[in-house]
Amino acid sequence: MNTKNLFHLKDEHSNEEIILNKVEFKKYLENLLKMKDLNLIKKEIVKLKFNLIYKSKEITSLLTIDNNNEKVELKEKYLVEELEKIEKSKTLERTKYYLEKLIKSITEIRTGKINDINLNRWKEYDEILTDSLWIFDKRDNSGSHVGWYWGNFIPQIPRQFILRYTKKGDWVLDTFLGSGTTLIECKRLGRNGIGIELNPSVAEKAKELINRETNSFNVITDVIVGDSSKLNFKDILKNKNIEKVQLIVMHPPYHDIIKFSENPNDLSNSKSVEEFLSRLRKVVENTYDILEKGRYLVLVIGDKYSKGEWIPLGFYAMNEIMHVGYKLKSIIVKNFEETRGKKNQKELWRYRALVGGFYVFKHEYIFLFQKK
Repeated sequence: MNTKNLFHLKDEHSNEEIILNKVEFKKYLENLLKMKDLNLIKKEIVKLKFNLIYKSKEITSLLTIDNNNEKVELKEKYLVEELEKIEKSKTLERTKYYLEKLIKSITEIRTGKINDINLNRWKEYDEILTDSLWIFDKRDNSGSHVGWYWGNFIPQIPRQFILRYTKKGDWVLDTFLGSGTTLIECKRLGRNGIGIELNPSVAEKAKELINRETNSFNVITDVIVGDSSKLNFKDILKNKNIEKVQLIVMHPPYHDIIKFSENPNDLSNSKSVEEFLSRLRKVVENTYDILEKGRYLVLVIGDKYSKGEWIPLGFYAMNEIMHVGYKLKSIIVKNFEETRGKKNQKELWRYRALVGGFYVFKHEYIFLFQKK
C-alpha cells in the first residue's frame, strides 16, 4: 500500500483540525523517542501519518477523548508537515530533535505579551499575514458582515490586527465605527469592543448587525454615538471598569472623497486637507492616553486626487500621528479591485486615466503605530 499517495488524496482537508488524546499522543511520541533504529522510527511515522489522516482503528487510543481526557487540537497540515520532517531527517540525532520539538508543541504553550499566538506551534497560524502587501480577492461577507455602507473596510483587516496584537478578553476601540465591522470581528474572536460613530442612523444599523453576530465568548460590544475628537474616553472606560484599551483601529473618511453626512463635525466635510489632518490629529490626541503603553494603533486610509494632482493623504496622516507620540512599525499596502463608486465602470475609469494622464487607485494604506 502506497501511504504517501493515499495521503495526497486528502490534501483538500489540510486545514481541518485533528483532535487527539494529549496524554496518549505524548506517550506514543515518547516511545518513538526511545527507539534506536532510525528506519524503524521512520516506518512508524509513515504509519502514524496515514492512520491519523484516515482515522484508522489502529490508533483508536489516540483519537478517543472523554470527559477525563486532556485533548490537543492541531491543524492537519501542521501535524503532517511535522511528521514528514521527521520522516525525511537523515540522522537519528536530528530525528529525535524533531520528535522532541513535536512533543514540546503539544505540551507547552509559549505566547508573548500582546497576543495568543503559541510560538511553539507558529506554523499553524498561516491565516496571519506577515508581509507588507495584502491582496484579497473579495471581502468576507460571512455572518453579519455586509457591504451596504459607503467606504466600509473589509473585515479581514481588523481580523488580522485583532489576532496579531490582542489577546482574548482585551479591549479594542474603533473611533470611526461605520457599519460595525471591527466589533463584529471582536465578537467572533473573543475581544471586547467599543465603537464610536458620529452618525446616529449609521450607529443604529451597526448595532443591529453586531447584535446579529453570535457572542460565543460572552464579550462586550458597545456602540456609542459621538465625536471621537471630543468624547471623554476616560469616563467611558471607567464605566466599564477598565483604564486602558489594547488596540485602536481608525478608518476615517479619506477627506472629501465620500461625503458621509451633513454634520459639520464629520471629517468628510473638512474644507481643506489641512483642516482634515488637524481634525484627525485631535482624534489621535484624544485617544492617546487610554491606549496601553507599548500597544498598537492601526490607521487605514487612502490617497486622493484633487484638480489633477495626487494628494498623498495617507502619508500626511502618518506624519500627524507620529508627531503625537507614536512610532511607525509598518506600512502595509492593500489592494482593492472594486469600490462602490467605481462598480461596473472599469472601462470608463481606464479611459479617464488615459485621457488625464493619471493612474487609477487600486490600493490603500494600512499604517501600524506603536505607542512609545
